[in-house]
Amino acid sequence: MHRLLIALALMAGARDPALAETRPAPPVAPILRWPDMPLHDPWIVADRAGRTYHLFTRNEPAMTGDARLGIMAYTSRDLKRWTRPRVVFALPPGTWANDGAWAPEVHRWRGRWYLFATFHNDAAPLPATGPRHPVRRSTILAVADTLDGPFRLAHGGEPIVSAARMTLDGTLYVDPVGKLWLVYAHEWVQTGDGAIEAMPLTDALTAAGTPHTLFHASDAPWADGKPQPEGDTIYVTDGPELYRTRTGTLLMLWSSYDKAGYVQGLARSRSGTIDGPWEQLPPLVRADSGHGMLFRCFDGRLMMVLHRPFRNARGRIYAMRDLGDRIAIVRDLTGSPPAPAAR
Repeated sequence: MHRLLIALALMAGARDPALAETRPAPPVAPILRWPDMPLHDPWIVADRAGRTYHLFTRNEPAMTGDARLGIMAYTSRDLKRWTRPRVVFALPPGTWANDGAWAPEVHRWRGRWYLFATFHNDAAPLPATGPRHPVRRSTILAVADTLDGPFRLAHGGEPIVSAARMTLDGTLYVDPVGKLWLVYAHEWVQTGDGAIEAMPLTDALTAAGTPHTLFHASDAPWADGKPQPEGDTIYVTDGPELYRTRTGTLLMLWSSYDKAGYVQGLARSRSGTIDGPWEQLPPLVRADSGHGMLFRCFDGRLMMVLHRPFRNARGRIYAMRDLGDRIAIVRDLTGSPPAPAAR
């Protein structure tokens, strides 16, 4: 997500030895209280087997004592008190990427846990498109047998989508007939008007066809185009996640910018399928908030977690209501998350 900060500035068992900490742990409390933990692009998995919530985000060396580029995870039994995070995935030396670790997502598939995360390399240019100069940026895949990791690179660390496409924030979607899709943001640096795209996947989570565009950022009435020094105007897409409501309506969380900052948007498929057409609903949260995801507490209540503000971000949790044709916020629960302690 660092490319957004740059863009806005221009606008005006025994622990696996491979994941051992590289320096002594920082002197922070062993138990952290929500919402005091640093995080960005949060992803929560509610593990019913262990009655534990796992929150994945980019590694912050000040929190883990581990300077490597990768993904860390906090854990909690009640969404209020969280353990000091530890690194669950570190990008091995010698891969094509050297920065990023954005937007981690962890999904269960065929008995294993798969980590999707976005990495990039600003020193690896792609062919120029108009006035801008895209670089390699892609979602890659890692896999583990448990949520605690360690996650290991899958497919040699190669991008899921073609490396020629500058993409980020890939999410896994399984449609009603069991077909797998990767839904992701096609970066504005390459497209000008950022897009949300979908690509079919094989059961091995590799490409099974060509990507196609679902919608562009400028389709949202609230999205604000940002004039660039090169003379054009760009629109940002971030953080897609799919959700099917109790009545079968297909929704998508995604984020962009309005005139005041980052926004948690919501789109709806008129056909109920991934192909859409997609219509843009009113935003769920503004006020420099976004990149949210939905999860359910152990008692079944629907929740949304996102980060706010964009800089020095912390997490916010909202109680949500499934209205059938959309979702809505019931209230902000950030000060006192509601899940009961695990039994």
